[in-house]
Amino acid sequence: MVSDFFMEKFIKPYYDYLLKEKHFSLHTVNAYVNDVEAFLNFTAKDVSAVNEIVYQHIRNWIVSLSSQKMSNNSINRKIASLKSYFKFLYITKTINSYPLQAHKALRIKKVLQVPFSEDEMKKIERIDFDDDYFGLQNYVIIVLFYTLGVRKSELINLQLHDIDLNKREIKVLGKRSKERIVPILPSVADILTEFIEKRKQQFGSGYSKNIFLLKNTQNLNQTFVYRLINNYFRGVTSKGKKSPHVLRHTFATHMLNAGANLNTVKELLGHSSLSSTQIYTHTSLAELKKMYSKTHPRFNAEEEDLL
Repeated sequence: MVSDFFMEKFIKPYYDYLLKEKHFSLHTVNAYVNDVEAFLNFTAKDVSAVNEIVYQHIRNWIVSLSSQKMSNNSINRKIASLKSYFKFLYITKTINSYPLQAHKALRIKKVLQVPFSEDEMKKIERIDFDDDYFGLQNYVIIVLFYTLGVRKSELINLQLHDIDLNKREIKVLGKRSKERIVPILPSVADILTEFIEKRKQQFGSGYSKNIFLLKNTQNLNQTFVYRLINNYFRGVTSKGKKSPHVLRHTFATHMLNAGANLNTVKELLGHSSLSSTQIYTHTSLAELKKMYSKTHPRFNAEEEDLL
């Protein structure tokens, strides 16, 4: 186990760096530090100081994780945490060399996210949500995921003062505390107006800054939100993956299918680069090919020639 002395000298400064200088969320910081601690515990029997760690120790950990049936994607995420940690140690001159210089990420099989169709989204609209405050809240959560394209953590952390119903805008706090303004559709503004009024009746006006609350008055958590989406969409689709991220993917895909500019979708999603947004274009391309095959006269003529 990593000693208290080791924690204070070699991990605490890294924790503070991620939180105060990189402005990572507490959730992200804890994930990074937990990965680092797990690795250091693994190597504790072989090394007594961080400057003794070499790439072979990291390779041994990768082999150990793989033998536990951990996916390459999960292993890559843990190694990303180590890269960040050892870069910090190298920059602060705690170590003399960077042990991951030669590392190459493990290959991962790309799983294509399949967005919900427009018909499936219309079916959600026709669901009879419970006729009480929390039924309305469930509906609003789904509506915001689909019309704003927000991440799960962004929705959970939305606060009342982030909503400007007069301007029909919502301020979203994204990754690394980066803010963006996302417009609200008039129909969504009407739904939010009703919801906020009922929220005041349910909890009082000064109860909590967070928009969404559980029945026990605690803030939403990621498990609750995931289960909510999965439970409702289970009744309208046979797709294997039913999650908040698929709704975000659906938002982007439907926007692009309707002719939205890629850069506009990038800004709405809060991506830092276009390359992150381009993963959503595959479905739009499929839609274009489908439309092309239906409407282009030459295509139809060639099809008839084959009959």
